[in-house]
Amino acid sequence: MKNLLLYIACTFLFAGCAMGQEDESFATLPKPKPGQEVATFGGGCFWSMSEAMSELKGVDRVIAGYAGGTTVRPSYEDVCTRTTGHAECVQVYYDPKVINFATLAEAFFYAHDPTELNRQGPDEGTDYRSVAFYRTPEEKDIISNTIKKINSSKHYPEPIVTQVVPFKVFYAAENYHQGYYRLHGDNPYIASVSEPKVMKFRKAMKAELKPEFQ
Repeated sequence: MKNLLLYIACTFLFAGCAMGQEDESFATLPKPKPGQEVATFGGGCFWSMSEAMSELKGVDRVIAGYAGGTTVRPSYEDVCTRTTGHAECVQVYYDPKVINFATLAEAFFYAHDPTELNRQGPDEGTDYRSVAFYRTPEEKDIISNTIKKINSSKHYPEPIVTQVVPFKVFYAAENYHQGYYRLHGDNPYIASVSEPKVMKFRKAMKAELKPEFQ
């Protein structure tokens, strides 16, 4: 039964992605606005991660894309081969006067299950791995301390296995992946996999959400 459910869930994912493939142009990666900072995280399918991070106060924009690998400007199909080294990731543009990097890092760990190695629920493979990127030594320390804090809290029954690595480059994904969660609420994968993750995220980060999501 479990294998059947896994098969169905994976089928929903690929069917959902195929729905938008009439437009395979890539999204434009914006430059940060004055005063904005940028953070990059990977936590499984970027549809739900993009939605979760975009609901936080102080977050202006979230771009779905690819990071952590070596292939230059990969496509979704390239990343799915698991030969690029990239993971599905999100790039978060935020106002540090409203939300700091420590809160973003905490939100990231509640937006997915960071104890699953190279998978998230029905999605298996290194392209779905949990990975947090740092741009400064201070950000590295914040991520490491957040991991220790959450492990100590026993929020998850197993220890966190998230990769903590220096940021190198982020490539924006195709346009059809941007804002996918809100545009395709009727997609079975969104309803059965993504939405429960977002609901759990809202409960964990309620105080940090924009008013319309509280």
